[in-house]
Amino acid sequence: MTSQNSYISNKFILNFTPTGMIPTKKMTPHVPVLPKEIIAHVIDAISLGASMIHLHARDSQTGLPTYKKEIYARIIAGIKEHNSDVIIGVSTSGRTYTDFEKRSECLELSGDLKPDFGSLTLSSVNFNNQASINSPQMIKDLASKMKDCDIKPELEVFDLGMINYAHYLIKKGFISEPFYFNLILGNVACAQADPLCFGLMIKELPDNSIWSGGGVGDFQIRMNAMSLSAGGGVRVGLEDNIYYDKGRTRLATNRELISRVVDIGRVLDTKPYSCHEAREVLGLK
Repeated sequence: MTSQNSYISNKFILNFTPTGMIPTKKMTPHVPVLPKEIIAHVIDAISLGASMIHLHARDSQTGLPTYKKEIYARIIAGIKEHNSDVIIGVSTSGRTYTDFEKRSECLELSGDLKPDFGSLTLSSVNFNNQASINSPQMIKDLASKMKDCDIKPELEVFDLGMINYAHYLIKKGFISEPFYFNLILGNVACAQADPLCFGLMIKELPDNSIWSGGGVGDFQIRMNAMSLSAGGGVRVGLEDNIYYDKGRTRLATNRELISRVVDIGRVLDTKPYSCHEAREVLGLK
């Protein structure tokens, strides 16, 4: 959805987050870690309606997060072999690696392997047991490299002040429209997953913004439902939530999490954009 529209679209962006940096096989056997596993989950997600993929790479030996562009290349190649139209985003996360060269290495992929988006978190964030450090200079350096590489920033915001920083980056020429935002609520140290916080963040988005709502842990389904009701897209997958129910009695699969939001969308008379349609909405080639 564009932030200034006064109507609710009958289609939405389904942004799939299969892996993330935190879930391990010990936490849940359902999280894909190996490139072949991630590729398989993404192919399945596309068949269910996913048009945008938010990728994290893992080391094949340890299962830990890696910045290596060779791993990203293997994953992207496998996805593109199946569907060359799906929108691919790569992570420049500051949770594990703090130096610019490592965080930005995945942006150096070119040709058919070049990602469409790179994640850009617009401030530092404290999670339960870990911080994601994003200094102003790091944010600007990553944004500059994305611009030089013709890769759009996937703007990740956890609080209202981060949207204000997006306005600053626009004013200084670091990012250009159309803007794509993930509004991720429910983290213990950030904006909470309630309609007031969510509505205020939507209201403060720049003109010509497209946004998806996501939630941390138990709040994923609440944020997905609120976002669809408000005419936005969804960010969904095991990266943010490994349980199917609020009582945490059953581990979820990526397929179940996606199918549930598609079902909610159907009740609300909205459905996912095709990959081609999502590209048009986001101003991609």
